[in-house]
Amino acid sequence: MFEVLDNQAARKKSSRRRRTAGAAALAGAALIAVGIGAQPAAAGADTDAASRSAIARTAEPGLGSGNLMQSEDFFQQGLAPVGATVDLTGKQALSACSGEETMRTLTKGKAAAYADVTWKFDTRAVSLTESVAEGSGDTSAVSYEKRLDELVRGCQNEPAGHWHYGTGHAITVRAGEGRWYPAFNGGGKVTGGVAVIRSGHRFGIVELSGQPSDDPGSMEGIAAAAINRLAG
Repeated sequence: MFEVLDNQAARKKSSRRRRTAGAAALAGAALIAVGIGAQPAAAGADTDAASRSAIARTAEPGLGSGNLMQSEDFFQQGLAPVGATVDLTGKQALSACSGEETMRTLTKGKAAAYADVTWKFDTRAVSLTESVAEGSGDTSAVSYEKRLDELVRGCQNEPAGHWHYGTGHAITVRAGEGRWYPAFNGGGKVTGGVAVIRSGHRFGIVELSGQPSDDPGSMEGIAAAAINRLAG
């Protein structure tokens, strides 16, 4: 793993009905475009080598950090990113609904590659997590896509006054497909959303916790951008 900005990797694992706090610093070239430099995450005798190794891994062919959402994807959604933490192990918690289950546990470690990111924004109440993987083929990716969707739908029907996901909406773009769900707090206010996405044999889940808009449909733009990146 490598980090940038404040050199933190603070991510709280979420329980089934509680939102993740998200956090960390900027990784790789994602935010260099907006003028923020990168730093190695790990302290030790050879942090420069560790940093070079991490960057080299993201540049390899196949699924990598470039298939995750990038800083420029958020501006049209009214979000200003200030930092991110990227990881390629598949060990990040999938969503607020799935508890501590990770992409690696979901796939039993059989995916060809993994990539995760946690973004933070200039509004502390807002964060975004994304976890994607590369399957052995389209059939396996469709199977994992269905399992992810089942996890999400498990948090649609909650007792009154509880945080929950709303109605699912199918989305199809040139690069792939998915289904996005708005999220609501106990008072019925929009508080982000989640999307299950797939492009060919790649699949994943992306969740926005909190948002600067009361429009439940704002999650659709996040889903479309994530699908397009996944195919890249």
